[in-house]
Amino acid sequence: MAHRLHIDDLRVTLGDGERRFSLRTGTWSVAGGEVVGLSGPSGTGKTLLLEVLGLLRAPDSGGYRAAPAEGGTGPAHDFAGYWRSPRAQALCAAARAGFFGYVPQSGGLLPFLTVAENVAVTQRIAGRPDAAWQAELLHRLGLEEVAHLHPGPLSIGQRQRVAIARALAHRPFCVIADEPTAALDPENAHSALSLLIGAARAGGSATILSSHDAPALARFAMRRMTLAAASDPDSPRHVISTLTEAAPHAPDTAPIPQEAP
Repeated sequence: MAHRLHIDDLRVTLGDGERRFSLRTGTWSVAGGEVVGLSGPSGTGKTLLLEVLGLLRAPDSGGYRAAPAEGGTGPAHDFAGYWRSPRAQALCAAARAGFFGYVPQSGGLLPFLTVAENVAVTQRIAGRPDAAWQAELLHRLGLEEVAHLHPGPLSIGQRQRVAIARALAHRPFCVIADEPTAALDPENAHSALSLLIGAARAGGSATILSSHDAPALARFAMRRMTLAAASDPDSPRHVISTLTEAAPHAPDTAPIPQEAP
């Protein structure tokens, strides 16, 4: 999918009465193959932001669309407009299934399916069977020897690699990963991030991933964006979290190769 995702000052507010939390995204975009690392202290709205970007929650205002990249073809998608449609749930569900891939913190695997069947689920839902790409992902992520197993006997690291393969199997434009290494030790966390970013780049997917571990993100070459929250001066019980782009910097280690092991 040769698209670019455009985020134009999305805003969402939670709470009622005097206690409120507001998220403001600013205006930015992300292209296929690009990696955006999202960090910020707990309580600044990282998961809320990913829910809005993943069409799981409607914004209160702002623009959000996917348009063909320069020289690309295909339809444009007005995601913000989907939420205003009488068919909002159906439109957003279809876009989630075809346009996005998700890597949750817990893996979220289906226990009654094998590894290979879990990976193939997104291809079936999106109507994009591709046995060759599925086999390549299993190889890239070191899952060939356990492809016939159910998730039960797998290690935590293996389960998270299956979740990564599943998120990429239908070749989505954008992969959204919410704290994908939270349950992993540092060594496995670094390996999982390397594999996620390498496989996403190989498939041409944009990647937006959040992590509370800013030093872990700093080890990779990627765009960095940060959420910071502060009380509204006019209403101290109203917290506003704002997303800003960090200054470019070199990774602490060598950039990840395009071909992940």
